[in-house]
Amino acid sequence: MPRAASLLKVLRVPLVTVLAVITFTGCGFQLRGTSPVPTALQPLAVDCPDALPGRFCQSVRDQLTLGGIELQDPAQADYVLRLRNYQQDRRASAITAQAAAAEYLLRHTVTIELFTANRVPLIAATDLSASETYRFDETNVLAKQREEEELRQQLGNRLAQQVIFRLAPMTRERIEAAIESHSASQGTEESP
Repeated sequence: MPRAASLLKVLRVPLVTVLAVITFTGCGFQLRGTSPVPTALQPLAVDCPDALPGRFCQSVRDQLTLGGIELQDPAQADYVLRLRNYQQDRRASAITAQAAAAEYLLRHTVTIELFTANRVPLIAATDLSASETYRFDETNVLAKQREEEELRQQLGNRLAQQVIFRLAPMTRERIEAAIESHSASQGTEESP
């Protein structure tokens, strides 16, 4: 009997873990930061030029890979995600009585497009943005600079998540409908 009790103790943690995973997966629970990336977008190329922050581009690629998307070069991919016009803006959002900045607003924006290898647009050029405010303290400038840098990195990660969320609705049916619609509009434009 003591042997059965010790075996039960050993198996309790893995058993509880497995039951929790089954329960959470069954109810649609997902870890924060992950999103359902549609498998219909495979293989996918990420066109992220050197002018964009490398951390941001890598964050987008990492999240796609975590979502199970196979990434390829644009020449071999069926779909291309184009990222352009990454901008970082910092402006005072509150001012002290001495006319010094008391609070700053950080805002990051990027333009995304998604199209097929044949240049059929699936997502037209769309601007995404993320913003955050933080208090500025003139007596603690170094700490505030570190905080600002951390916020910039977080904003880049949030923007990368927004890119992934924009891809989420792209099911096979939507892709085929967009291709048919594009073909129909091209045929109409070419008719006299």
